[in-house]
Amino acid sequence: QVQLVESGGGLVQAGGPLRLSCAASGRTFSSYAMGWFRQAPGKEREFVAAISYSGGSTYYADSVKGRFTISRDNTKNTVYLQKNSLKPEDTAVYYCAADLRSSSYSYSKNQRYDNWGRGNQVTDST
Repeated sequence: QVQLVESGGGLVQAGGPLRLSCAASGRTFSSYAMGWFRQAPGKEREFVAAISYSGGSTYYADSVKGRFTISRDNTKNTVYLQKNSLKPEDTAVYYCAADLRSSSYSYSKNQRYDNWGRGNQVTDST
């Protein structure tokens, strides 16, 4: 099992930058892929971005492509989500997730991931 703790959320103005972090513990971090998802009020959880275990491959939802960047630092056991040009529709609870089994599901599917953080609220302050 892996424990995941998100941080860095809060109030942000539309158009502004924000970086979320997710610290992992419990298993060699460099051995598994990571993903970010979000859930807005009244909506289902949706895929945002994912990154392979080495950081060599990244994947994005169309809605955030070009604005968000996922990265990881395997020496710090942390994955990041850098968000630029924030829009009001980016307001949501953001979750990081660990893909421990490298299942056959697409990176964008909830079912691929085994462990989830508790979530971190990001809110447009305008």
